[in-house]
Amino acid sequence: MAQVNTCLKRVFTIFNILFAIVGGVIIGLTLLSQVITNINGEGNVEGRTSGLIILYVVGIVTMMIAILGAYGAHKESKVCLIIFLVCMVIGSLLTLRTGVPAAIMKPQLEGILEEKFRSYLPLDKAVYSTREMADTIQTQLHCCGMFSYTDWEDNIPDSCLCSPAEMEEDKCQTSYMLQGKSIYSKACFPIIMHYVLLIADIVIGITFTLAALALLGMILSSIMIYQIRYSNRPTILMSVPTIFTTAPPKYQELHNPPPY
Repeated sequence: MAQVNTCLKRVFTIFNILFAIVGGVIIGLTLLSQVITNINGEGNVEGRTSGLIILYVVGIVTMMIAILGAYGAHKESKVCLIIFLVCMVIGSLLTLRTGVPAAIMKPQLEGILEEKFRSYLPLDKAVYSTREMADTIQTQLHCCGMFSYTDWEDNIPDSCLCSPAEMEEDKCQTSYMLQGKSIYSKACFPIIMHYVLLIADIVIGITFTLAALALLGMILSSIMIYQIRYSNRPTILMSVPTIFTTAPPKYQELHNPPPY
C-alpha cells in the first residue's frame, strides 16, 4: 500500500467526518421541517414538497461523498480520491453559482418584493387565493395589511382584529375610521422582509461555507493523490559536480614529486 503522510490522512478523515455531520444535519433539519409542516396541515403544498426533496438529496449526497472520501483516505485508494476530487470541484462550482447571484440580488430583493405585493392591492378586491394567503399571514404574524390596514379599504377581515390580551400589550390601534375596531398596528410587509432577509443571509452563508469546505477538500485530496502517485519515486540526492573530483589538488604534486 502506498505511503501517505499520517497527519494528512488524519486531517482528511476528520474533514470528511465533519462533512458527513453537515449532511446529517441537513437531513435532520429537513425531516423536522416536514414534521412541522404536516402538523400544521400544510404538507400538500407542491413547492414546499419540492424544496424538501431537494434538501434530502443534498444531505444524502453530502454524506455519500464524505463516506467516499473517508474510505479513500483509509484505504489510500487513488480512484476513490479522484472521484471525491471531481465531486468537490462540481460542488464548489454549484455552490458558487448559487451563492454569488444570491449575494448580488439581496440588495434588490426588498424592491422586487414590494412591487410584487403592491400589485395585489387592494386586498379586498384581489382573487380568493391572494386574500386567503393574506389572512394566513396576518393570523400567524399578528399584523394587518401588507403596508397598512387601508390595503383592505373598508372590508377589514377578522384576521386583523386584536385579542383583549394583545390590546393590553399595546400592539393594537383603534380609530373612528375602523368603526371602533381594534386591529394590529403593525403592517405585514416589514415583518415578512425581516424573515426573507434573514433566510437570504442564512442561504448565502451556507453556500459560501460549503464552497470553502469544497475548496479545502479539493486541496487535501489533491495532495493525497499526489503522494499516492509519486510514493515510489526514488529520492534525489545532491551530488558533487565532476569538475571538483577529476583532478587532484596541485599541492599534492609538490609533496610527491614524480621520479626522474
